[in-house]
Amino acid sequence: MKTFVQSVNLPGHKYVNNVVWIAADGLEREWRFHSFIEAFGFMTQVALLAECANHHPEWSNVNNRVTIRLTTHDLGGLSSRDAELAQAIDSLSPTF
Repeated sequence: MKTFVQSVNLPGHKYVNNVVWIAADGLEREWRFHSFIEAFGFMTQVALLAECANHHPEWSNVNNRVTIRLTTHDLGGLSSRDAELAQAIDSLSPTF
């Protein structure tokens, strides 16, 4: 089972599934894909997860790169919803 680690020895960072997501008032991570089509396909899968969770990321896509930032705007920072969506997104992450 995947878990969200609340604190680590790196200030300003959180680990989700042993992957560093940069954290302050949100979780942020960047992925690089082989092509724009792969990046866009990943975003489509994330969009479906986000819609099901009713928790939508801030994100950008430039060519083969996707950057996702998760935060709970109503709280002005991180919530368990961010960690849960980060875990779900990581489960989609490709392994190159």
